[in-house]
Amino acid sequence: MKREKFSSRLGFILISAGCAIGLGNVWRFPYIVGQYGGAAFVLIYAAFLVALGLPIVVMEYAVGRASQKSIALSFDVLEPNGTKWHYTKYLGMAGNYILMMFYTTVAGWMVLYFIKMAKGDFTGLNADGVADVFGNMQADPVTMTIFMILIVIGCFAVCGRGLQGGVEKITKVMMVCLLCLMVVLAGHSVFMENSRAGLEFYLKPDFGKIKEAGLGEVIFAAMGQAFFTLSIGIGALAIFGSYIGKERRLTGEAISVLILDTMVAFMAGLIIFPACFAFNIEPGQGPKLVFVTLPNVFNNMAAGRLIGSLFFLFMSFAAISTVIAVFQNIVSFATDLTGCSIKKAVVYNAIVIIILSLPCVLGFNVWSGYMPFGPGSNILDLEDFIISNNLLPIGSLAYLAFCTSRYGWGFEKFLKEANEGQGLRFPRWVKGYVTYVLPVVILIIFIQGYISKFL
Repeated sequence: MKREKFSSRLGFILISAGCAIGLGNVWRFPYIVGQYGGAAFVLIYAAFLVALGLPIVVMEYAVGRASQKSIALSFDVLEPNGTKWHYTKYLGMAGNYILMMFYTTVAGWMVLYFIKMAKGDFTGLNADGVADVFGNMQADPVTMTIFMILIVIGCFAVCGRGLQGGVEKITKVMMVCLLCLMVVLAGHSVFMENSRAGLEFYLKPDFGKIKEAGLGEVIFAAMGQAFFTLSIGIGALAIFGSYIGKERRLTGEAISVLILDTMVAFMAGLIIFPACFAFNIEPGQGPKLVFVTLPNVFNNMAAGRLIGSLFFLFMSFAAISTVIAVFQNIVSFATDLTGCSIKKAVVYNAIVIIILSLPCVLGFNVWSGYMPFGPGSNILDLEDFIISNNLLPIGSLAYLAFCTSRYGWGFEKFLKEANEGQGLRFPRWVKGYVTYVLPVVILIIFIQGYISKFL
């Protein structure tokens, strides 16, 4: 069966960016930028994004395009006879399923909060009342399950319409809306009265904060954020390489995706910090920032209900675009491995993902007594740790080794595939760096993840 292709280069870039643009970098990136010195940190982060993320993104695309398969079969197609690289597929496939075990739940939260904000459920509530809404939502397994199922069915329905007719068509619209909403929200925050302090906190280089935190810690934070923001290593991006033609070289395409991903993360900070500082509300970290801090901000601003609704619509698009992209990969696993129809792959996988997502939902209520990393932790934290601290770095090392080792696909074959077509070339001179230096850096990130978690 001939593999379907994207109808346009723009579709490929927007969908790849939609996969890379996740909730973690939208709410985590602004916080760590402020924590580690504002604009100075952004420069360090951008350097690591290119040094760490770019080569692996290009490798994922190259493996996907050369094999014309998802990670379920890409290594099988390209590996030398008698080698065992194809075992890597089990890590990659597991990574996609585990990511969706909690991402579908959090995406459901975003849609639910958009509805709550639009209905005016937060109007008139004080800070404690807003915090109670988040707590009550997590304590309600029925509501969370309903919204999780809506996300799963809705996103698989898009995949069921095919690559061009469903995934590309819907994601293009969603990503354009996301970018427009982001510009409107950032413009509103920047020009808000008393926003200056927030802009200075976010954009003015503060080398004192870098010194205060320690240069080593700042560098590691920048490395970690640059590495994890793209979800590289599990074939989530490689699938889109299998859907593009040979007209364009892959380095330029990867850079376009990195720029879009960074722009969205950076603009999220422009939305969040001026608004928080304008109303003297301390920006929190992680889910608390989005679900507790920001509804308080919206309650205090003129037209806050409208702005808050647009913000959670923006966050919903960011979440759903990732879910659709990963679901497309999961559907491709089934079609590549079994040759079944797309419709059949959609139905069976929708059932599987709903069942697999239930532990995350129940981890906040019925199974809240299970705290894998001690008090305050939950099943979502465990699932996130498995994927972020284990499968992403290990999978990235596998791609690096496969594309550079003479016992794998090899650097010459990778380079030929990456540089096929028009556009920016992947430079031959980085061979030593991607073969010997980058794997060591990723190994350090992997070890440091365990040290920070358990020591």
